[in-house]
Amino acid sequence: MAKAFWIDQELDRDRDGRYGAHVRKHVEEFADSFGDIAPVTFACIAWRMAVPPSISPGHVRWDRRVLEASCVRNTWDGTLTAEVRMVSPLPEQLTSSREWWRDRGWRGWQEIFGQYVEPTQEDLTRGPFMRASLLVQAPIPLEELPPAPQGPHDGVEEAAHRALAVLVKELNALLAPVLDRF
Repeated sequence: MAKAFWIDQELDRDRDGRYGAHVRKHVEEFADSFGDIAPVTFACIAWRMAVPPSISPGHVRWDRRVLEASCVRNTWDGTLTAEVRMVSPLPEQLTSSREWWRDRGWRGWQEIFGQYVEPTQEDLTRGPFMRASLLVQAPIPLEELPPAPQGPHDGVEEAAHRALAVLVKELNALLAPVLDRF
């Protein structure tokens, strides 16, 4: 089964714990989560700080078909929702016949060094693009997430690492079977 997400432990080791250093340097970003009885806000901040553009390359890495991934607090009940946008093949209704193309030179997702990329402005002058993607919005269980630290000196770095491990595990359980289908 494919891994949708993973934590880049090797790069982190090679750079003397860069994610931990990043968390320590920006610990004020966690201020609203300190002492919260729910771990959601803390986990969302830990995720945001582990992916580009906050840290590049990301401490959390993902399959090349994943375009973006975020964790947000659900405004209805305060639970954690993952939002992941992934490259997708065109629907069968469009691939079963190319009659609709009408010789316009439709193009799909472009790849550069194995990564799916948006067309440049120059590319868009040369012909039409149709790029299918899936938006997955799903609740993430809270049971295994660490509690939010009480303050900036209460193990923020360790809790952030644990939160990421749980989020990666849950996202893999959710999305790896989807990625295995295409």
